[in-house]
Amino acid sequence: MCRKRSRVTVGVLAIKKRSRVPGVMITQYVEQLPAGKSTPDFTRKPMATTVQEGKKAFFKAMVSGEPLPTVTWGRNKGQVDDPEKYKTRFEERAQEHILEVHGVKPDQADTYKCFATNEYGQAVCTVTLNVIGGKRLINTIVVVTRKKQLPPKKEGEIDPKLWELLLCAPKKDYEKICFDFGVTDFRWMLKRLSQMKKERQDEQAKVVEKLDNVKQIEVTPSGRAEFSMDMALWDPNSAINLFKDGKMVSYGDDENSKHSLKKTGTKYVFSIKDPQPEDAGFYQVDVEDANVLTTDFQVPAVEFIAKIKDVKAFENEDATFQCVLSTPLNRITWSKQDSSLEHGDKYEITVSEDKLIHTLRVKGCEMADKGAYYAIAGIASSSASLTVEGGKSFHFFLYDTLIKQYQSFVNRGVQFVSGLSDTLANVGERAELSCKLSSETSVGCWYKNGKLDGVTIIKDGACHRLIIDCCKKDDGAVYRFEAEGRKSEATLNIQDPPKIDADALGKFTKPVIIRAGENAEWKLPFSGGAPMNIQWYKDDDELLPGLNVKIETSATESRLRLTKCQRKDSGEVKIKIKNEFGTTEAVSKLIVLDKPTPPQGPVDIMESAVTSVEFKWKPPKDSGGCPVTNYIVERQQVGRNKWSNLGEIPGNNPSYKDSDVDPGRRYCYRIRAKNAEGISDYLQTEDISAGVLRYPGPPTAPKVVSAFKDCINLTWAPPCDTGGTKIVGYNLEKNKKGTNYWSLVNQGGPIADTKYAVKDVFEGAAYEFRVSAINLSGAGDPSIPCDTVIARDPMIKPKFKDRNMKTFVVVKSGNTVRLNINFEACPLPEIIWLKDGVLVPKHVTITNSDKGSQLLIPTSERSDTGIYTITVKNIVGQESFNIEIRVTDDPKPPGPVELEQNIPGTVTLSWTSSPDEKRDDRLHYLVSKRDSFKRTWRTVADNLFNNKFTVVNILPGREYNFRVFAKNDMGLSPPSESPFKVNMPETKSMDFQSPPSFIVPLKRRTAPLGYECNMSCAVKGDPAPRVTWYRNNISLNTNTNYHITNVCGVCSMLILRVGPKDNGEYKIVIENKLGTAESSMTLNVRGIKQNRTFFCKDTDVSM
Repeated sequence: MCRKRSRVTVGVLAIKKRSRVPGVMITQYVEQLPAGKSTPDFTRKPMATTVQEGKKAFFKAMVSGEPLPTVTWGRNKGQVDDPEKYKTRFEERAQEHILEVHGVKPDQADTYKCFATNEYGQAVCTVTLNVIGGKRLINTIVVVTRKKQLPPKKEGEIDPKLWELLLCAPKKDYEKICFDFGVTDFRWMLKRLSQMKKERQDEQAKVVEKLDNVKQIEVTPSGRAEFSMDMALWDPNSAINLFKDGKMVSYGDDENSKHSLKKTGTKYVFSIKDPQPEDAGFYQVDVEDANVLTTDFQVPAVEFIAKIKDVKAFENEDATFQCVLSTPLNRITWSKQDSSLEHGDKYEITVSEDKLIHTLRVKGCEMADKGAYYAIAGIASSSASLTVEGGKSFHFFLYDTLIKQYQSFVNRGVQFVSGLSDTLANVGERAELSCKLSSETSVGCWYKNGKLDGVTIIKDGACHRLIIDCCKKDDGAVYRFEAEGRKSEATLNIQDPPKIDADALGKFTKPVIIRAGENAEWKLPFSGGAPMNIQWYKDDDELLPGLNVKIETSATESRLRLTKCQRKDSGEVKIKIKNEFGTTEAVSKLIVLDKPTPPQGPVDIMESAVTSVEFKWKPPKDSGGCPVTNYIVERQQVGRNKWSNLGEIPGNNPSYKDSDVDPGRRYCYRIRAKNAEGISDYLQTEDISAGVLRYPGPPTAPKVVSAFKDCINLTWAPPCDTGGTKIVGYNLEKNKKGTNYWSLVNQGGPIADTKYAVKDVFEGAAYEFRVSAINLSGAGDPSIPCDTVIARDPMIKPKFKDRNMKTFVVVKSGNTVRLNINFEACPLPEIIWLKDGVLVPKHVTITNSDKGSQLLIPTSERSDTGIYTITVKNIVGQESFNIEIRVTDDPKPPGPVELEQNIPGTVTLSWTSSPDEKRDDRLHYLVSKRDSFKRTWRTVADNLFNNKFTVVNILPGREYNFRVFAKNDMGLSPPSESPFKVNMPETKSMDFQSPPSFIVPLKRRTAPLGYECNMSCAVKGDPAPRVTWYRNNISLNTNTNYHITNVCGVCSMLILRVGPKDNGEYKIVIENKLGTAESSMTLNVRGIKQNRTFFCKDTDVSM
């Protein structure tokens, strides 16, 4: 089917599609693009930038599209229309759209957007600007995303959260972390944990140089929850992300933020302000994609029943703080104002067996121990102060301690550390009563307000236990334990809830399946304390004894009987058994089988043709409890009384096609459903008329999609009038211009689709085509003919097919040069190859085809260097492309290196030029050094186009060796080494002043067009002179197109891409308070001007 042409109206459509460049989204405004037109796209999108506050930031983008798109810029948090802050421009030479941000401020840190728009669509991409103020990163934009969730805990396996916590914790914390997860023996985990740690460290090593002192989350006395680590990053700009329960959490560097990060040197401290119960969760810190810290923040619902109190103590005495919690906790946090306290030689931290009483003992108090102490449980805290007083002698302190211990021993006697507790137990289950004394040697007795038999009494040190293995009803009583005048009592309550035998329950839960009219019965034995209340339910409605419901209940069993069940009685049957101690339930199911209900209407007529009638219906609403196996269909001709049985059809397809009908007659049908239990009542259709001979209308005129010398592609739309039946195909006819004969194209049968490729054509001949539709009655009238079309290939202007062709190729002398250029053109084009504007030499082989051309130089020589131009032209137009080929060889080393020491702390190297310097204008030099301290070679200078260089930062007392390499496009030459070592003696600092002067002046340079150019000189003077660069007497110091540096007196200026406008005289002026000096040179730009109309990255080049 052909599609209507869409008018080009901006805003009518919004078709989203992705670019081949990641991160670019394209919106297409039209449904179908015209030939030769395209939506905008980015060939190179802007890159994220981090700049120092007050500096200038650049965003550069390259776009494509036909017509050429318009580029605009925007940002998320403001506008970019202030000309003092933002400037946009187009660099025609590089085909780059540039946004400049002048004097960047912290509030300009944002996500910026670049829009490329033409009349057919828009492309957009985003880029981030980060601003550094001092050492602090101003931009804290965090994109909320999700971290991969930990797998859920499986039954019988270790919780994955435990593994994550152990990976980030020191070994001393393993025991308490495992204890929180209920793991008491973790030794078997250590081998696997060691392997997992190694894998985690390998992952961290990609982004983290050093990581230690990882501390788990704790609530501090200031009321903030904090966790920290010492971490050195390979890249200070690496993204640090915070996750809570797998979801990224935004944070700031302000302490007023809910979540904040404070960085001091290499120490990172994350904190949560005013933690609340909803802040509890599983926190993880990632650097890029590597996890570096995992901690579990738990906020238990706990309060202090008794808070810690102020304590006074003398020097060398112990001080004790104690608190009582409302909920048992394994441990709480004890801390001073600036740090948390750990159990050890100085501090003793203990917890009672019931986990409610927590004690901190400060051993041997000193004056430095005085101050505030804090007990922190969850987010609740309690504080008290410790006062340490001096004045007691050691003998007095020892005497006082012995007296106190003796009095405590005499007066206290045996005590209950934990007493008996009231206990509940079920009949037949195990019950245990236990208590603990303060002395392991004390012996006690058990008592009961009745006979004490059938029990086991165990003494385990200070613990005393009474165990009843199988409780009976008469075991319920008050039990008492006495020891040395102390006693503790507790009540054991015995319950007898309803119980159901497992075998009886298994039989009861099996569904009861019966036929309609039969009886259904359930019975269930039970046991438990009387009285019992038995209730039966059917689909949550209580069943009461009635005509069809019989319920019989005894002390140990209950029966339910439903009589004469019908299909509607199917459903869930439940028994509920209840006494004063509890309730139990059991569920069964009743399934009553019956014949199905009638099939459901309405009946949909799918086809009413001359020779057949087809219709469908819906399956029965109720299948009767078993599947429908067949449908029985009967037919009656309207006006007659007889019903004819048409047979049975499978039950999985509720439709029927009657092919034995007479045109124009009306019929009525009855459908019954059949299953294993019987046949349903019938569903009767309305009158259905068989069709009459009616032909379809003409389709639309065929439309020519494309035409070639051996094939013409056509498409058309179906007719509006189908003749009352479906279209089964089309006939396509052709007429050769100048004749009156229409011949059938589709000799093999009707065309099923609305498109066709006609291949029986002669090149250059003109044709007309028409099409007719075919339905069940036959073929209809043909359409009007299409416009005349000639069988010939389309005219195509030459264009190059490779989008990434290289414009510069380097080849080693003697190797083969092979350039493959693919193009598209019709008719066949003429191909011309030129070298530097003239025809290529005879030893260059050119091979042409209809789709491409190949240039081959079997054995290249330096004389083959040049700019090669391919021109492809035909009668439609022409296209050209330039490729620069540079044939060179491995460079020869420079001559001997000579050393000269003019200024303390520097060494000036000079050497003889490489023999290749005259033949290769791109040859330059590289200098490296090695000292006696580091013993490794290090590059100190590159891109040197002269034969002298001054090395700075030469330290006294070290020996130095130097190497000089020649370097070109092929690589490095063998080195020329200094013939002797430089041993700088220890020198004394001198205070002298001198006017500025040049150690190494500027030299005349010749640079190829389009390449970088580096100018350098060496200066001296005290005070250090101010350096200013000029081109044609215009200062360049503030011109951003030149990269100017001054390192220890070596002044350099780099032109990244030399253009025609860079030709001219360059001058450097140095001045201080003692005088002025200047040096000048002339830069000649060599090369021809090239008109490159598109951006290329790569090409198909083989050598």
